[in-house]
Amino acid sequence: MAGAGEGNGKAKGRKNRELTQSDAGLGPHDLENDDLEVIPTAVPRVGDGYEAASDPGGAMAAGFIGEAGRTLSEEDLRRINTPRGLIQLIKSKNINLEEVRKTLLYEQELRQLQVELVRLQRWVQADGQRIAILVEGRDAAGKGGTIRRFTEHLNPRAMRVVALPKPTDDERGQWYFQRYIRQLPNKGEIVFFDRSWYNRAVVEPVMGFCSKKEHQRFLQQVTEFEHMLYEDGVTIIKFWFSISKEEQANRFEARRQNPLKQWKLSPVDEKAQELWDSYTRFKEEMFSKTHTTFSPWIIVKANDKQAARLESLRYVLNLLPYRGKDEAQIRLTPDPNVITRFHRKMAELDF
Repeated sequence: MAGAGEGNGKAKGRKNRELTQSDAGLGPHDLENDDLEVIPTAVPRVGDGYEAASDPGGAMAAGFIGEAGRTLSEEDLRRINTPRGLIQLIKSKNINLEEVRKTLLYEQELRQLQVELVRLQRWVQADGQRIAILVEGRDAAGKGGTIRRFTEHLNPRAMRVVALPKPTDDERGQWYFQRYIRQLPNKGEIVFFDRSWYNRAVVEPVMGFCSKKEHQRFLQQVTEFEHMLYEDGVTIIKFWFSISKEEQANRFEARRQNPLKQWKLSPVDEKAQELWDSYTRFKEEMFSKTHTTFSPWIIVKANDKQAARLESLRYVLNLLPYRGKDEAQIRLTPDPNVITRFHRKMAELDF
């Protein structure tokens, strides 16, 4: 009898953890029993059916863990002994459950993709591959955060992040590409460029850091430079992280308010909103003149940071033929609603 009762309990537990398609639209106060343990199979994003939930009773809208009045203390956590208890605690703090679910899913997918990145790096080392990943985009587009997710669990002996400061007097007298050539990947290495030689395509002409002649010379030489690298066996992946003007303004303001992130605001950043249209003009010229079959531009819609990070990782994993790829337990094909290959008929390049 005890065995039968125990079996029924397990079956009931499994039943409680099953999630129907209609459950994906649950609001923050509609989850019951063990539903929190079940994570849906797609990342909910604003714009494709997902909306941040609010408290319908006219009370304070549901917010995020850590905000004033929504902090979980150690005592709170010690009292939790069931999934249902955790849900009740979150409800009592008026925390947005849908955001919790979204974050849980993000962390789960990120970990699985990072496992695949470790496998990819082993292949790069064993086969002597040379991979250069260029991460470009407007200020506050999430470039650095994405690179951190790429590199978090990689072997630092076979990986580097390059974020060069402004050139020295000696470097200004050299061929423009010379200081970047020194940073190119060695055999068996992946190098991430947090901004790259494409500074001369957008930031420098917008800010007046180079002459018109230097800018035009760069646009003439860069495709030849990249083609030489391609012919020599270097794989170049060029990401452009695209955000809307409103989202950029919001992120700048968040940095001003956060003492731990104020260092991210530079004089160049402060002018980004004012010079938005100028950035757009030079960026479009860069795309039209430097997008090639052997070194294409990959545009990442980055208003949603989490989606941008996941899909960028997926793009790299899907592109490279590393060993063990067929055994991946997670989708590697990037979402075309987030990752887009540039083409010259695109009407809108900022999202």
